[in-house]
Amino acid sequence: MLFSSLIFLVVFLPCALMGYYGIALIAKLLSRKNAKPEDTEDIIENRIPAGRKLQNIFLLVASLGFYAWGEPWFVLVMMLSILGNWIFGLLVNKFRESKTSSRAVIIVMLVFNLSIIFIFKYLCFTLEQINSITKTEIAIPDIALPIGISFFTFQAISYVIDVYREKGEMQKNLLNVGLYISFFPQLIAGPIVRYETISDQINNRRESWDDFAEGTCRFVIGLSKKVLLSNNFALIANQAFSYDAADACSILFAWLGAIAYTLQIYFDFSGYSDMAIGLGKMFGFHFLENFNYPYISLSVSEFWRRWHISLGSWFRDYVYFPLGGSRVDTKARLVFNLFVVWFLTGVWHGANWTFISWGLMYFVLISIEKVSGFEKKRIPGAVKWLYTMLFVVIGWVFFRANSMADGLHYVKTMFFLNIDAPLICNQFTVFFRENIYYLIAGIFFSMPVTKWLRRIVDEKTNDGNPVIAGAYTLLLTAGLIFSMAYLIKGAYNPFIYFNF
Repeated sequence: MLFSSLIFLVVFLPCALMGYYGIALIAKLLSRKNAKPEDTEDIIENRIPAGRKLQNIFLLVASLGFYAWGEPWFVLVMMLSILGNWIFGLLVNKFRESKTSSRAVIIVMLVFNLSIIFIFKYLCFTLEQINSITKTEIAIPDIALPIGISFFTFQAISYVIDVYREKGEMQKNLLNVGLYISFFPQLIAGPIVRYETISDQINNRRESWDDFAEGTCRFVIGLSKKVLLSNNFALIANQAFSYDAADACSILFAWLGAIAYTLQIYFDFSGYSDMAIGLGKMFGFHFLENFNYPYISLSVSEFWRRWHISLGSWFRDYVYFPLGGSRVDTKARLVFNLFVVWFLTGVWHGANWTFISWGLMYFVLISIEKVSGFEKKRIPGAVKWLYTMLFVVIGWVFFRANSMADGLHYVKTMFFLNIDAPLICNQFTVFFRENIYYLIAGIFFSMPVTKWLRRIVDEKTNDGNPVIAGAYTLLLTAGLIFSMAYLIKGAYNPFIYFNF
């Protein structure tokens, strides 16, 4: 089930909200009814944990149902992950005093979790490579990929490691671990929520009307980005990337497709993150930001500090720092540490050489920047931005391509290296004219000007300015209505990141 689907918007979300807050209301009424005359308001409020437990159980059941909607059997994989990592959390806490035993638990935990990912995501790819190298014919099993498996597995690993590092309290209650791993707002596409971030919120969160209202606005913004912008860019990108290595795409149409995909993946994924963060606030959870206007970056390193922040910080804290990070004796060791991180980043995104090459491209660029001190060099900002975005766009070409051959062919076309490619074609003219306003809006809303506008809205709203508040509400309402209209008429509605 996707957030940008009618079944979620019209059925699942309203039912989830009514059930969740219905439990809260009943629990509060019962706590007041059973209160003693000498009880203070604080004492009454502190008796709600019984209702909180029911709310957590409700959210867990709802989340498992959300995940099981499309592929019911895959929920068993998630339940296995929940059970296994709950046990590992108990064990690592039990053997905390023994470094040898606790580290052994961590190793077994990693083998358990990574084996789940390997079997479902990489086994077929590995067997294909073995067949190709050895000229054998090992049977390739038909294994479907559970949606969001990399996201919820990384969260499960985070739980056990954070308990090991004493950055979060071990959960004796299996259902609480299940809620953390399976909570539906961040389940299938992140952001990757670290256990230390919300360990206290599982039982001690506080809902408020302000959070609910802010979460609703954030959800509508994300939905609008996904449906109104990303989906329209997808139409251009799909047509441009439909050419394989044997076909000739015009140079301008290749650039248009690459730029469209650059905008598509940003508004698709950041829009989904906005919706996830907004939904979390509706239920009292606060997730960290996942995007910070990455397309204004002046270096590739800065781009990755702004793009998919939860994934970058996960690899930084659980892989890069344990390897020594940048505080190592030699540049060779630094380069090795970067290689491990970026190879794994590429592999994490998918079992295809296109993803691996994409990750290794960033390894090379970031290694050069780190070793040369690129970010500190006095180079005009416009030059740094052009350099950064050039490689970001090229990287997205390989990320989107079906194969390395298709990706190389596409890049050759973009840079006038394909002699069969004309400069312009009818498709470029048609798609450019039909989508010029979407392209302008996409570029505009990918810049911090929107952050500036939102700050003005917040300031004026807090000052009680009814015009600004009314205009903002009207804009959000229009975004919701138009998004719903697109979905009702069955407009094209792909989603990129659900398989990761």
